[in-house]
Amino acid sequence: MLFSEILGLDHIKSYLTTSVDRGRIPHAQLFVGSNGSGTLPMAIAYAQYILCQNQEGENTGGNASCNIKFDHLSHPDLHFAYPVATNDKVKKHPTADHFAEEWRAFIKEQSYGSIFDWYQSLGIENKQGQIGVDEALDIVKKLSLKSYEGGYKVMLIWMADKMNIAASNKLLKLIEEPPEKTVFLLITEEEEQLIQTIRSRCQVLHFPPLGEKVIQEALLRKEGITEKEALKIAHQANGNYNKALHIHHQDGGDETFEDWFIQWVRTAFRAKGNKGAVNELIKWSETIAGTGRETQKRFLSYCLDFFRQAMLYNYGAKDLVFLEPKTAGFKIEKFAPFIHGSNIMDISTELQDAIYHIERNGNAKIILTDLSIKLTRLLHKKSA
Repeated sequence: MLFSEILGLDHIKSYLTTSVDRGRIPHAQLFVGSNGSGTLPMAIAYAQYILCQNQEGENTGGNASCNIKFDHLSHPDLHFAYPVATNDKVKKHPTADHFAEEWRAFIKEQSYGSIFDWYQSLGIENKQGQIGVDEALDIVKKLSLKSYEGGYKVMLIWMADKMNIAASNKLLKLIEEPPEKTVFLLITEEEEQLIQTIRSRCQVLHFPPLGEKVIQEALLRKEGITEKEALKIAHQANGNYNKALHIHHQDGGDETFEDWFIQWVRTAFRAKGNKGAVNELIKWSETIAGTGRETQKRFLSYCLDFFRQAMLYNYGAKDLVFLEPKTAGFKIEKFAPFIHGSNIMDISTELQDAIYHIERNGNAKIILTDLSIKLTRLLHKKSA
């Protein structure tokens, strides 16, 4: 993968290639960035620069056969680990090796894709994938062998925050003291979800959201849309190229999330002293609880964004508002006055707590019903 194919982030590209050119490659690095910021393609390009002995800041001019192997993600000294779960193909003890073909296709088609996109490609979007102890044992086994081409070995762990405690503890010593010429590249969206002992052993590199201009130019170049449409999508994407592609192709699920959200806040607002509306909230909770846990978490994250956008609009920061509701009769300017400094922190805390409990396999119907009742009170809270 060429660095020139990665959107923006010139300062990070320069830093990574310079560290290789000077022979100062940290043995364990943690790439932290939100979905769609380019952490995965950057990590692959960096691994290629290391393994293929490329020079001058680009993945050309080094070992030609090595670069060809990277084009097919088939280099024997590049190893991957990523969240998986059982599906129709793998009934028990799933590991990354069981899904290598699907992984290569995913990177080729959606290198900026989210973990939900990955789960959808495996048909496990209703499950929660993880990097378990079976994967950790595979990693230990792979890295105990000598490198195939006599140089470095790279272990790239995507969504490292999905490692369970058993896997994390199994890999801790290996990350701290890896075999000679072994590089760990861990990628995460949620740095705090990794155990502290692993984070402390990694050199951390934070990836900022992509600039609107960068996303706009990529859409113009790759998607062939008008400049006006590209600018609008780039603004709505909020630094996330993956989201920009989903907006363009209208396949990201935001339309459904918007319907759920508007139904939820309208019913919650009516529910104060209204038994019928409370029953509607319970039914709404049952509907959302019937979807997969990953869908529930994505929806609640969408709600977080919506409430924050409403608050920004309420306080006059309209240039920062990228959400544009399409539901007839719902205007963000009418909703915004109900979201203010006196309730936004409580709303955010309740949503984050709900995401936390759902992620830990709590009863989704109870969690969502409790959240809905609390929202009823918070929406009626007066601004100070």
